[in-house]
Amino acid sequence: MTLRGLAILGIALAFPAQPAAAQRADPNAAFANEVIVAQLPGRSIAALVTHQPGATKFTHAIALFPGSPGYINLRIEDGEIKFGLRGNFLIRARRHFLEDGFLTVVLDAPSDNQVNFWHSYRASDRYGEDVKAVVDAISKKFGALDWTFIGTSEGSVSAVHAARMVLPPAKRVALTASLVTPSFAGPGVRVSDVRQVNIPVLWVHHRNDPCSYTQYSRVKQYAEETKTPLVSVTGAGDVHGNPCDAFTQHGFVSMEIKTIKAILSWIRTGQVPGDVSE
Repeated sequence: MTLRGLAILGIALAFPAQPAAAQRADPNAAFANEVIVAQLPGRSIAALVTHQPGATKFTHAIALFPGSPGYINLRIEDGEIKFGLRGNFLIRARRHFLEDGFLTVVLDAPSDNQVNFWHSYRASDRYGEDVKAVVDAISKKFGALDWTFIGTSEGSVSAVHAARMVLPPAKRVALTASLVTPSFAGPGVRVSDVRQVNIPVLWVHHRNDPCSYTQYSRVKQYAEETKTPLVSVTGAGDVHGNPCDAFTQHGFVSMEIKTIKAILSWIRTGQVPGDVSE
């Protein structure tokens, strides 16, 4: 049965993870994973929640918006959690955010946008309602939380719009490997979008990002124009795949831990961390 079929109007459903052979190679499977579904009129939106095993008290939530295409078809099949985009930077490295009291929330696209998740929808009031429904469902289960929104690549489009619409509880937003050049899906992140965000913004970008839609030079320009801080990353290892794939500098390959530690420092202290290097 699909998550949409299991969801009940106005109720968020939680599905604890079950051991699965398909996930044994994923180090994130060693943590506590569950799915929460929020139902809205005519659609639902699911989220994958991950935290330290046995943890019962939480202080911080990090909403993760993955890159293109933005939908992961998050579902329960035969008691197992299944989803796509496992190699995406934020999805594959989410365990590194899990300090004491932290949980991560990977957001899927809404159930009626699992094919065409256009930028125009991500910028719409309806998408703000989607994200707010998930945030409310998570908060209802885990208590009052300090929320950070983080998007990577095309997910930066979702994160920046969610950050301007879901206030409170979002307290800050980090835009990593941001899509700043128009694509077939829409205009990407624009300076005008960032200027509408009324919480702290942090750009995190690899100096040698090879993707033509996420040029470091343009991100640096955007940061200067909006007077928002930029953390620049250098270094890489085991680079492979196409320029915009997750296992190049675009996905911070081999620099995941250091990059995430810098973001966590910003979350904890409010102070802009230094640049990240090997």
